[in-house]
Amino acid sequence: MAAPTEEEGAVGPRCHHRSSAMLDVPFLPFCAFLGTLGLLCVAMVGTWCQHWRGGFSLDGSSRTFNWHPVLMVTGLVVLYGAAALVYRIPHTWSGPKLPWKVLHGSLALGAFVLTVLGLAAVFRFHNSQGTPNMYSLHSWMGLATVLLFSCQWVAGFGAFLLPWAPAWLRALYKPIHVFFGSTILMLAVASCASGINEKLFFSLKNGTTQYKLLPAEAVFANTLGLLILIFGVLVVAALARPSWKRPDSDSPDSRQ
Repeated sequence: MAAPTEEEGAVGPRCHHRSSAMLDVPFLPFCAFLGTLGLLCVAMVGTWCQHWRGGFSLDGSSRTFNWHPVLMVTGLVVLYGAAALVYRIPHTWSGPKLPWKVLHGSLALGAFVLTVLGLAAVFRFHNSQGTPNMYSLHSWMGLATVLLFSCQWVAGFGAFLLPWAPAWLRALYKPIHVFFGSTILMLAVASCASGINEKLFFSLKNGTTQYKLLPAEAVFANTLGLLILIFGVLVVAALARPSWKRPDSDSPDSRQ
């Protein structure tokens, strides 16, 4: 068999380069789309609780519970996803790194505060209604996610923001921090999806159209769950994309 000519041999690399270029998406438009999707998730969970679940209050009733899904989706999914993508912004690739570290840690801390408030809402509702706490898979998975999140934030603060943390410790912990960042987000997405499903099972029964008959509320809430899943997958995909990762630098500014 004759060897391929130089022109024929170049067809493969050229096709591969062309297909890669076609799949290449600029980060900022992608980020704008992702931000819109995140805001849509927050708006939808708020609409669900307001329109179908009776709104919000702090009196220990089911309206107190409604703060739980809103705060969890806002904090543990959307705001946490935004924190995870800070270092993918091209403007963070040059100059001092410390301000971006502070922004990353602050967004994560804000997500954690909203998450704790969301947990407080569901515990207050359960206690006022005499409902046992922590009996479902959703509750176990959600609490495990929050505990892992808190450990992640404390460890990240100690390793990357405290000035006396040695360079070897930062280098050792960095891949662990990145791995658990994606893991926590996907656990949060799974917790939200299971929580939506659990709420629909509890709510759509006696006196309402059953869940299995797919009333409008079920369609709306299931769509919300799918959008949350898409948001989480896109964030993890962005974190894994090599061309969007912050280039390593040995300059003194980058090590701040």
